[in-house]
Amino acid sequence: MSFSRKKPFALRAVSAALAAMLAPLVHAFTPFVIQDIQVNGVQRVDPGAVFGFLPVKVGETFDEGKASEAVQRLYSSGFFNDVKIDVENNVLVITVQERPTIASITFNGMREFNDKNITQALSQVGFSEGRVFDRSMLERAEFELKQQYLTKGKYGVEISPIITPLPRNRVGISFDVFEGDLAKIKEINIVGNHNIKTSTLLSEMQLTTSGMMTWYTGTNKYAREKLEGDIERIRSYYLDRGYLEVQIEPPQVSISPDRKDIFITLTIDEGNQYTLTDVKLAGDLLGLQDQLEPLIAVKADQVFSAEKTNQTVEAITNYLGSLGYAFANINPNPVLDRDAKTADLTFYIDPGRRVYVRRIEVGGNVRTRDEVVRREMRQQEAAWYDAGSISESRDRVDRLGYFNEVDVSTEPVPGTIDQVDVKVDVKEKPTGMINLGVGYGSTDKVMLSGGISQDNIFGSGNSLSLQVNTSKSNRTAVLAHTDPYWTKDGISKTTSLYYRRTTPYDNNSSDGDYEVTAIGTGLNFGVPISENDRIYMGASYEYNRLDRMDPLRTPIAYQDFVKEFGKSTNAVIFNLGWEKDTRDSAIAPTKGSFTRLSGDFSTLDLRYYLLSAQQQYYLPLGSNYTLALNGLVDWGKSYGGRSYPVIKTVYAGGIGTVRGYEGASLGPRDTLTGDYLGGSRRVVGTAQLYLPFPGATRDRTLRWFVFGDVGRVDNTSGGCSAGRANERVSDACGWRYAAGVGFSWQSPLGPLELSYGRALNAKAGDDKQAFQFQIGAGF
Repeated sequence: MSFSRKKPFALRAVSAALAAMLAPLVHAFTPFVIQDIQVNGVQRVDPGAVFGFLPVKVGETFDEGKASEAVQRLYSSGFFNDVKIDVENNVLVITVQERPTIASITFNGMREFNDKNITQALSQVGFSEGRVFDRSMLERAEFELKQQYLTKGKYGVEISPIITPLPRNRVGISFDVFEGDLAKIKEINIVGNHNIKTSTLLSEMQLTTSGMMTWYTGTNKYAREKLEGDIERIRSYYLDRGYLEVQIEPPQVSISPDRKDIFITLTIDEGNQYTLTDVKLAGDLLGLQDQLEPLIAVKADQVFSAEKTNQTVEAITNYLGSLGYAFANINPNPVLDRDAKTADLTFYIDPGRRVYVRRIEVGGNVRTRDEVVRREMRQQEAAWYDAGSISESRDRVDRLGYFNEVDVSTEPVPGTIDQVDVKVDVKEKPTGMINLGVGYGSTDKVMLSGGISQDNIFGSGNSLSLQVNTSKSNRTAVLAHTDPYWTKDGISKTTSLYYRRTTPYDNNSSDGDYEVTAIGTGLNFGVPISENDRIYMGASYEYNRLDRMDPLRTPIAYQDFVKEFGKSTNAVIFNLGWEKDTRDSAIAPTKGSFTRLSGDFSTLDLRYYLLSAQQQYYLPLGSNYTLALNGLVDWGKSYGGRSYPVIKTVYAGGIGTVRGYEGASLGPRDTLTGDYLGGSRRVVGTAQLYLPFPGATRDRTLRWFVFGDVGRVDNTSGGCSAGRANERVSDACGWRYAAGVGFSWQSPLGPLELSYGRALNAKAGDDKQAFQFQIGAGF
């Protein structure tokens, strides 16, 4: 076998072309031994780097082949626009023209992205400050920038790069960006679904076509990430209903010629629906089969459900975690019988090794003391690892409200196989607040509020606040200090000083005709008896005074009060209560309950007791509906031969009690003025069904609701004054019913509630009010 020394024709042609291209750069010369090498034209590039690209050194022979190779290497470095090689008296002279470097990258007109994030994205494709400027790299950066906008649905984006020469062979790159409008979804088509309705699948998606509320929700604006999330939601919907082999092809997304409308098509291969014939546990069960089997949420003879399967995995993982098995692995494995359309499901359990917590480390807290975080921890050091306790600890630290972020993680202790450290990393936020607020209510009219508070004063976890509120009927100022851990057992202590001036509700005079002023101070304790239960107890001293009384305009009830008690009264009020709160949110709950029982017992001048109870239930009905039930009962009575003080009565009517009636209008009325007097007994019940607002399915802060209210106010001592002789209310203390619709929104100014209620059994003389609204109202 022999090898030909002749170059193939194609290779010879390429070599010839390359030689022709480089010929102008290399002057013809005879081979010589290099005595020296000179480099001209470099500014930023180190001359040593140029020497490193050359194929020869001083003392070596240089010929035209080496010259061509030298030019190729210098060009391929990417540092130079032009390269020329000369020879002078056996000295190799290399003259280069450096490419400019990028001195700065700026963006004009870009609002959709943060400059820093985009700069980092461009650096990943090799375009960043300090890099050599290259036209091809600029085109790549422009393409990457457009891709970023396309992921946000902005197909009309226009990008114009501007190159500005700068001293010392540098350039500044500025991208002028015209973002354009977001492309909106015109149509969503789903094909291949035979068993699940298209409308059902569309309701699972976040993206929607344009609707009445999409201007607010933005769900009609296309984004690739949202579409990918919707595809996963549809896949999960099928898996939860037994379609184990469902396939969803990559979506087809097209855009109209004017780049304003998006058309989406999803193609689905549903496959068969599988029913489970057997569900069992396998692996290392640690002898806990009797404890683990009740945790299995999916059962034989049921359609396979991925949701219940995942619930089972989570429940078993948490249970083993509570026993110290921090790294348990549960693997569900369905075995399909395609002919019978059935499946056997086995949960394979690997508990791993049992571990305990060596220490708990708190980090990120600059101002907050370690003990403030540690006292919320339910996981103990030198105790077996407990996943439930760690999760509860994390939630308790987060509920403090002192941190923007709370991250709890576990790390194995180096050199051990059965120890972990728990790390609690927090990011503090400002806990001092100055707030000013303006609201309007159909009963109290304009409401002004302001205050200053510090929830984590000196990093101790204590809170100190001053709040001031004013409206047509009420003026309130409260100074309060709370120590949530007055004792190590978690007993809280709250001391307060308050001032309250009230002009009782009056349906005749907009200026009011008397005032009740209360000044008091209180001391209260809270004793935790479980994670969700707390007992409250305490006492307060209160001074009350009545002013601005006119015998012709002041209600008889208040004139009788002054005759019996005098204009000024003193009272020491003892209170005792119990609360249990399992709601998932205190602002917009969707599940859980709230229970409150309390009692006030007053001594000295005012001798009465008032018992109160409230019960709330929140029942989720599907993923978007919540049924809320609320019951409220107050029962007060005097003792020691005294009358029940009219300044301590309770009221009903309006938002929060029985809508459709004027605020505080239910119950007894004064026989001289017709003013609302309230009563010593109140019963209120509400049923409210929250529904998603059209076009805002995924936004739980924007909801509408239908409601039914019932309530009454009367006196435990009997008797019910029905107002002035010519304006008497029929059955003033009887039951009142109302129903209607409403709208609620967690607005930037606070919870906003609007309702339109119709009084169902209004009596003669009742003051009705169909439309009512208030900012700051709660259920």
